[in-house]
Amino acid sequence: MLRAIRSGGRHAWWLLGALVAAAALTSRLLAAAADARWERDVARMVFNDNLELLRRLRAEAGEATDSLTRLVADAGGEPRDARPYLVVSVAERRLWYKRGDSVLFSTQVATGSGRTLVKEGGGAHWKFETPRGRLVVIGKDSMPRWVPPDWHYVEQARKRGLGLVRLRRGEALRAPDGAVVTVRGSDVVRVPRGGAAVPLRAADGREIVVGGNLLIPPFGTNQRRYPDVLGTRRLNLGDGYALHGTNRPETVGQAVSHGCVRLRNEDVEWLYDHVPVGTPVYIY
Repeated sequence: MLRAIRSGGRHAWWLLGALVAAAALTSRLLAAAADARWERDVARMVFNDNLELLRRLRAEAGEATDSLTRLVADAGGEPRDARPYLVVSVAERRLWYKRGDSVLFSTQVATGSGRTLVKEGGGAHWKFETPRGRLVVIGKDSMPRWVPPDWHYVEQARKRGLGLVRLRRGEALRAPDGAVVTVRGSDVVRVPRGGAAVPLRAADGREIVVGGNLLIPPFGTNQRRYPDVLGTRRLNLGDGYALHGTNRPETVGQAVSHGCVRLRNEDVEWLYDHVPVGTPVYIY
């Protein structure tokens, strides 16, 4: 009798453990299903331009105080369908500026190439993709200058069969002819033997080369600020991404950029004049 009671007790504990495990598994499955529904609904919002759905989903997820809600609040009670927004399709390489279901402006764009650049020797690598999701126009520039990231110099050196050397403030590089390359104020300069310092010129595709090495200038120097590359206007999206013009309009409509959304200058100038800071940008 005692053995039967003990056996029954062990069986009850086994059943209890199984029920707890089943409940945990059910909870995980429900969470996974909720995540799947969230992704599905966000995708539906992007494709159908359903901003009201996004607001509802954000609120249900406990994110009623996010930047989108603050943006709507800042509109002073303006109806949602009166607030314009931008949509970019990476696959179609096209941009729409919309208010509700009305298209105010549309044009072709260039988007990220999807390539990966790996620095020789391992370590750093860069993936050139246009980010997907919800971004916001956080600022605008007229006649912007491009500050090339390190990957630009890696890419240029590899293309031209050159080595790479980084110039830091306070350092000097000796050129084969005996001149010294160093930093003076905001310029990378060349100082010949017994001569005066001369600021060096640098541009996209015409970087500074010293003794077979392509030079990476310090941030903050004029030689690391390139004019014209970004066209005539730029709408900043943060994290180094932007909608900007180009000095190569023939590339628009292709997957060739390093992640930014590239437009013809006349198109980005229209956006610059009509799209206010704070405008949501949906990229899919």
